[in-house]
Amino acid sequence: MTEPKLDGILETVLYVEDLARACAFYETILRLRVIHADQRMRAFDVNGRGTLLLFVRGASLQPVQTPAGTIPPHDGEGPVHIAFSIAEAELGAWRLRLSQHGVAIEGEASWPRGGRSLYFRDPDAHLLELATPGLWPGY
Repeated sequence: MTEPKLDGILETVLYVEDLARACAFYETILRLRVIHADQRMRAFDVNGRGTLLLFVRGASLQPVQTPAGTIPPHDGEGPVHIAFSIAEAELGAWRLRLSQHGVAIEGEASWPRGGRSLYFRDPDAHLLELATPGLWPGY
């Protein structure tokens, strides 16, 4: 019998205080497209390579019954960190876009393997990163 393997990360979740404010940031600044919306969450397509879920903090503390089955309770608090992959050639354009939208770049890094990262915050103080290839082995 072969050992099961993981193929990748399908969803990344952030918990937010104000869903409308957070959605405006991700739609306007990062140009993510909404693929599902309801009163407690939004799902965004990340260029066909993953899904970012935004949940209203505290709105998923009870099991949710759906036609597909039961989703167990979950929640989170405090600023967390996620990274989006970008092409090296787009680093300057992202720096400019963030500046034009008044989003402060809090940090930058040049990694030993050659990758580069820009760090900034969303309206809920989550630390977001834009990272170019070379940051990790295999990327």
